[in-house]
Amino acid sequence: MTDTTTQIQTEISENNVVLFMKGTKEMPQCGFSSKVAGVLNYMGVEFSDVNVLADEAIRQGIKDFSDWPTVPQLYVKGEFVGGCDIITEMTLSGELDTLLEENGVGFDKEAADKIREANS
Repeated sequence: MTDTTTQIQTEISENNVVLFMKGTKEMPQCGFSSKVAGVLNYMGVEFSDVNVLADEAIRQGIKDFSDWPTVPQLYVKGEFVGGCDIITEMTLSGELDTLLEENGVGFDKEAADKIREANS
């Protein structure tokens, strides 16, 4: 394993929810990252954010690690979940709620319901 792969694996292993994104959860630097971070923040999910813009090795390394060509990338309990489109679909269908519940990750169910209500 490379140092970058080890760093990525450690981040994913040590945190229940990790979002590899452009920017930070407080200051996203692309629309897709902003959307996913916004959903997680609104739902009250505690997550680690990794700014891929701060490290080119991580930016490319996460794409190689997951075999997924784009950022953001969400991991829950060590498993790759998907990017912006997948997270959006899962949020609107309730699948994200189920995934978080099954993995013992706390979130605000009322906030999740409000997102779905606003988008129906």
